Amino acid sequence: MIERLAWVSALDARGYDEDEEPALAALRSAGVDVEVVSWDDPQVQWDRYQRAVLRSTWDYARRLEDFRAWLERVSQLTDLRNPLPMVRWSLDKHYLAELEQNGVPVTPTGFAEPGQTAVFPEGEFVVKPAIGAGSRDAASYGPDEHELATAHVRKLHDLDTSVLVQPLLKSVAAEGEWALVFFGGAYSHAAGKRVSLPRASVIQTLIAPTTIVPHQADAEQLAVAQRAVDQVAARFGVPVYARVDLVRDDQGRSVVMELELVEPSLFLPHASSLELFVAALTRSYEE
Repeated sequence: MIERLAWVSALDARGYDEDEEPALAALRSAGVDVEVVSWDDPQVQWDRYQRAVLRSTWDYARRLEDFRAWLERVSQLTDLRNPLPMVRWSLDKHYLAELEQNGVPVTPTGFAEPGQTAVFPEGEFVVKPAIGAGSRDAASYGPDEHELATAHVRKLHDLDTSVLVQPLLKSVAAEGEWALVFFGGAYSHAAGKRVSLPRASVIQTLIAPTTIVPHQADAEQLAVAQRAVDQVAARFGVPVYARVDLVRDDQGRSVVMELELVEPSLFLPHASSLELFVAALTRSYEE
């Protein structure tokens, strides 16, 4: 069992993680010596910890190359969770295409690489970077705003960033999204969430304004989310934590919007118990 653990945040994110207080209390009650440390703090001695668990590293997209270099270095010094190959894969939302190829239903998604022209769907749609966190640099557009959307795409391409384009599904405005949280590959709890994306302008804050409410996942949502998590486990091993964000497509089916394996909020205040969480963070894993 892991007895000394680093809960990895970022200097700019300290004090904003609502998971932190219940998580630290549960881990310490279980006898775990856990410390909150920042990935970008050069004074941290990572080899002092048996495991480093990525949590509120929400500024990584602003400093992607630094973060990638840190991941490589720290994974040589301690047990990084989620593990490095899984994190590398999850950083880039091109994983949605791979999930779809393996039978997981996903939100219709198009990609425009630097130098390519983005194709916008009919009606309202969303433009966001393929690598990003907290909806930063994401915006929604209407059918008469293609020129503005093209300028957004061009700005991201100028940063050598791939762009993701998705239709703004009717259900998102009416119902929001559903976040299903898994620990050690097993379902724990869910929350409904509404993210306030700006119209024709981008979010520049560290995290987007989000409204969270409790949610009881239905059988279809559980099946789709579990299928996504099982795909990850089959390729990389069991994730310590995972959050599957689902929406309802225009045919009423549950589809994956995002599969979060790096630094998702886990909505721990909405969990009925943290036993599964503590067990997942402290058990041994084999890849």
